[in-house]
Amino acid sequence: MSRTITIEPVTRIEGHARITLQLGDQGEVEDARFHLTQFRGFEKFCEGRPYREMPALTARTCGICPVSHVLASNKACDHLLSVTIPPTAEKLRRIMNLAQITQSHALSFFHLSSPDLLLGWDSDPATRNIFGVMRQDPALAKDGIRLRQIGQMVIEILAGKKIHPTWVVPGGVAEALTPEKREAILKLLPEGLEIAKRTYGFFKTLVPKFKTEASNFGTRPTMFMSLVTPKGNLEHYDGFLRIKDAQGRIVEDMVPTVDYQRLVGEAVEDFSYMKFPYYKPMGYPKGVYRVGPLARLNNAEACGTPYADVALAEFHMLQEYGPITSSFHYHYARLVEIIFALEMMERLLKDPDILDHRVRARARSNRDEGIGVSEAPRGTLMHHYRIDDDGLITWVNLIIATGHNNLAMNQAIRQVADAYVDGNHLQEGMLNRVEAVIRCYDPCLSCASHAFGQMPLLIELKDAAGQVVDRLTRG
Repeated sequence: MSRTITIEPVTRIEGHARITLQLGDQGEVEDARFHLTQFRGFEKFCEGRPYREMPALTARTCGICPVSHVLASNKACDHLLSVTIPPTAEKLRRIMNLAQITQSHALSFFHLSSPDLLLGWDSDPATRNIFGVMRQDPALAKDGIRLRQIGQMVIEILAGKKIHPTWVVPGGVAEALTPEKREAILKLLPEGLEIAKRTYGFFKTLVPKFKTEASNFGTRPTMFMSLVTPKGNLEHYDGFLRIKDAQGRIVEDMVPTVDYQRLVGEAVEDFSYMKFPYYKPMGYPKGVYRVGPLARLNNAEACGTPYADVALAEFHMLQEYGPITSSFHYHYARLVEIIFALEMMERLLKDPDILDHRVRARARSNRDEGIGVSEAPRGTLMHHYRIDDDGLITWVNLIIATGHNNLAMNQAIRQVADAYVDGNHLQEGMLNRVEAVIRCYDPCLSCASHAFGQMPLLIELKDAAGQVVDRLTRG
């Protein structure tokens, strides 16, 4: 008889999801699906609001990556204003984005994924968590807590608070950086860089131990999309869109972000509240691509900072030729990006113009449509707004980094399930590996909930004794 294995909830991720594995008569995997089970509706309830409220509204999508939404939203508002923000404001926004990448990547690597890497896929799930890491390797756990703290402190020094900051505004930033704040941030960065280098060196010793997982964790061919600089280097705040295929051929290059709709289409399936973006010229579902740190490093000619460039060269040595195709190496890519972020923040803070007081361009809306694109920790983030003559939002489309990866994540869980799951002899470690490939992508599911769908629904009405008196089902 065919059976369905349900993994619910998927653990050590942000948000709520489940995985279903459909088994055939012989216990083999016939299908695998990743279900986002929460619906939020941000795009609809933003309609009718003044466009200047959008950065604060959309930041509330998530408490982990509000900075990413603040930046992409304000870039869309800049576009509505038809302004070029002052150069110093752009540098300050970049610093804030790099601090966000540092703290978010640290959370993903140390808190969510290191239990598998340090304790083992088959270890006791009761201890396979950050507390188990603390017992096994207190120094590693302490480094993870401190590195994330440093990233959050930089955000707080710049913006006044760590979560949902309002310092970035349409046209630039609300206030200039002071010499005291610059020195406070500069004092934090050397310690952060030492932790990042130490962790990177440690992880390199682990990589050979996970060759089997690396060969099965989401290695099927996809394209890779990210922002790059005009020179083709690593970019997180601005730049142009580049798409590279699994053989390393550049499919699209130097595409202005305002033209993203030529590249990206969106589909909806009835088993998830997450949309399924795809590369439009190839069609759905063939147009699978990945975003995030793995894609950014695969697309970048260089990072542009000393130690990160060395780490990037070592990253490319993980595979003989072409882009790095294993999603397991998202972990590696995050550590390279943390190093880059800390090096680049120091460079920007030492720029002679960083204390300039001209940090905001002021204007009224001069367009009825605005697009803002930046790189969130998890990948390319797109905000697209339309407004009426009164500056009120009439339409919103948010394409979230995790959404871009949706097709690839579904493809990856099928590959891992095929490699590890034996329906006749189920073991917890098999199912943990299926979850772990999702953790490689570090999904942010609260952000990614944007499709209406028709998910199964069960509502039960119970009396005071707990007895079911009525039941409503859908699907």
